[in-house]
Amino acid sequence: MKNRMWKNVVIFFLLVCVYPLHAQEKYVAPELSDQDSWSMVLIPDPQTYVKFARNQGILNLMTAWVSENVEKLNIGFVMCTGDMVEQNDLLNPNGKAANQNSPQQWQAVSSAFGRLDGVVPYIVTTGNHDFGILSAENRRTHFDEYFTPNKNILNKKILRDVGLTEEGVPTLRNATYEYITPQGKKILILVLEFAPRDAAIEWAKGIVSQDKYKDHEVILLTHSYMNSDNEHIVKEGYKVADANYGAAIWEKLVKPSTNIRMVFAGHIGAPDNEQKHIAFRTDTNAAGKKVQQMVFNAQALGGGWHGNGGDGWLRILEFLPDGKTVKVKTFSPLFAISPSTQNLAWRKAAYDEFTFTLD
Repeated sequence: MKNRMWKNVVIFFLLVCVYPLHAQEKYVAPELSDQDSWSMVLIPDPQTYVKFARNQGILNLMTAWVSENVEKLNIGFVMCTGDMVEQNDLLNPNGKAANQNSPQQWQAVSSAFGRLDGVVPYIVTTGNHDFGILSAENRRTHFDEYFTPNKNILNKKILRDVGLTEEGVPTLRNATYEYITPQGKKILILVLEFAPRDAAIEWAKGIVSQDKYKDHEVILLTHSYMNSDNEHIVKEGYKVADANYGAAIWEKLVKPSTNIRMVFAGHIGAPDNEQKHIAFRTDTNAAGKKVQQMVFNAQALGGGWHGNGGDGWLRILEFLPDGKTVKVKTFSPLFAISPSTQNLAWRKAAYDEFTFTLD
C-alpha cells in the first residue's frame, strides 16, 4: 500500500510539473511560410523607448534584429507609425515623464533607425508628439532635421514625391516611396503628417490619382486614424488647426481613391492592455476594392506610460507570392533574445496573428 501511494505521488508530480514543460510549444524564430514571399516590418510608436535612457537599448535591439533578418525574411521595407519622440522641444525634463531632453530623444531615435541605413529602406511618419513642445501645440517639428532624404541611401533610391509644409518647404512629412515586389507588383507608400492639413490631403489625392500610379497598390502610412473599437477617429483635442483625423482622412482621401488598398497607423493605447493598442477593419473604396486598415502600437505595454516602452513588440507582415494573401504575426525581439524568455516572444491571440487578403 505504501509503495503504491509513493508511485501515485511520483506519477502526479510528473503529470503536473514535468509534462507541461515538455508539452510547451518549442520556440521557433521568425521565418517565411513560403520562400518566395516578401515581408514588411511594422514598428509601433517609439516615443517611450527614447524618453528614458534606460529604454533606448530596446529600440536599438529591435532595429538590430531587423537588420540581421533582412535576408532571411526578405524584408522589402520597414514602416514606423510615428511619435518618434515623446516631446519635440522639451529642454528640461523632470525625470518622471522623461529623463532625456528633446535633442537627446531625437538623436536616440535617429541613431536606432540608423542601424538600418544602407541595409533596408525604412519609412516613418510623424505623430502628435513630434510637433510643438509636448504634443502638437503647433506644427513646428525637428523631424525634418533628423530624417532627411540623404539619411538612408536606400530611402533616397525609392523616394518619388515630396509634399510641402505649411511654410511651403519640401520635407519627408508628406512623401511617397515606390517598392517593386519580387513578383513585379508596384507598390506606392504614401506618408501623411499627423492630422494632415487640407492642403496635404489635396496633395495626396493629386499624387495617387496620377496616371503613372494608376496600377500601383497604394499603402497609406499616417498616425491618428482609428480607435481600439475599430472606429475611424472623428476629432481629437489638439491645438493644431486645419487638422484631419481618421474619419476625414477616410472620407476625403481613402474612400474616393481607386488604388489605396492598405492603411497603417499607431497612436492609441492604454497601460498594459494589448487590445487598446490595436485596431483592424475592412472597408471598400470607390473602385469597389477592399481597403485593409490596421492600427498597431505598444507604447504603454511593459509597465504603462512610464514603463519600458512596449516590450519590444513589432509586427511582421508576410506577403505571399499569390499577390493577395498577407500573414500578420506579432513578435518581440526583446523576449526572443534569451532562452529564458523565448516562450513569451510571440503573441498568439486571434487579433495578433491572422491573415487578410487583397482583391
